[in-house]
Amino acid sequence: MIQEANAAYNAGDFEKAFRLFTELAEAGNADAQTSLGYMYQNGQGCEKNEAKTLELYTKAAEAKQPYALFNLAILYENGIGGVEHNQFKAHELHLAAAEREVPPAMYEVALMLERGLGCVQNYSEAAFWYEEAAKRGHLEAFNNLGVLYKDGLGVIQSDERCFICFSRAAEGGLAQGYYNLGLLYDQGIGCVQDNDKALDLCRKAAYAGHEKAKEIIRGLQDEGKIVF
Repeated sequence: MIQEANAAYNAGDFEKAFRLFTELAEAGNADAQTSLGYMYQNGQGCEKNEAKTLELYTKAAEAKQPYALFNLAILYENGIGGVEHNQFKAHELHLAAAEREVPPAMYEVALMLERGLGCVQNYSEAAFWYEEAAKRGHLEAFNNLGVLYKDGLGVIQSDERCFICFSRAAEGGLAQGYYNLGLLYDQGIGCVQDNDKALDLCRKAAYAGHEKAKEIIRGLQDEGKIVF
């Protein structure tokens, strides 16, 4: 039945999905509890209900359902959904989800370790989790791992690895990836200096919404150095 419920959800039949997930959740299915909690959180096939969302995520998290752990961590991280802001609880939950191979949780754990949020700051552990998330295609993880390699934080400083990480982030269309890769080309770090390539990447970053890149492009236009 869980496959049927998932298929209905993916097809946009929220009414059917809600009914099936509810039946499964009441029977103790942690996957269904997680999905039903998400539907209550977003008002899909039902009215939004923070209390039900929290109840369902908590039940599923007690069963160590990976995405329930992650979703509950987000609530604590932001102090939303009926819980108080608690970075320590958020880190604990993200770590549990990361250990169960949830890529965005791996990224969040790494970010918290890098910044010392809800935990002791640890760059080497942050690098480990960024790499684990990057292996699974997480673009922001590639970008942030590149920053660590650029600055030699928690890893052996490497312009080559920095370039590879920023390249992968840019290839995925990440605005910050475009911008950071453009800076490397502009300065010839980890690559042959190429101002035209740097400008092209800055344009791509600007089009993707990167505010600093937008400022640079506007400034060059105002100075008459570029036409578009």
